[in-house]
Amino acid sequence: MKNNQTRKLTFTAILTAMNVVLSQFISIPLGPIKAFPMQHFINVLCAVIVGPWYGLAQAFLTSVIRLLMGTATPFAFPGSMIGVLLAGFLYKRYKSIGVAALGEVIGTGLIGSLMTIPLIYAMNLDISKFYVIVPLFIVSTLIGSLIAYVLLIALKKRNLLK
Repeated sequence: MKNNQTRKLTFTAILTAMNVVLSQFISIPLGPIKAFPMQHFINVLCAVIVGPWYGLAQAFLTSVIRLLMGTATPFAFPGSMIGVLLAGFLYKRYKSIGVAALGEVIGTGLIGSLMTIPLIYAMNLDISKFYVIVPLFIVSTLIGSLIAYVLLIALKKRNLLK
């Protein structure tokens, strides 16, 4: 395995662990979902530092671990995974931290939230209670993406982001 792949795998594992731990402390109950802004924070970091595919692995592993621990619902999967993929692809294309953060907001807040609709039906939940899902996902992802944006800009200014 190449040295760069080893670094990416290691960084992905560390961010997955950080995400699981931070999610234990920082969650915001927003109606039918729990908002985990640290998921979006970690997603933007992954998108910029390790790219979309390693970011996708991080989001999937984090969602599985949190689901097994009982701290997440199946709604964690579509938002986190679509958000990090879009953020990673947009960063790869435009090399802009702001565009990556925006990709996380669009991927999770809009696309990911709409992808929960099949889950709502599969879980036999009342769809009428989930009309607020898009705004709730957007609030959560805005918080985490903004924190990541500020940190990544600070790292970039100090030439620590390569």
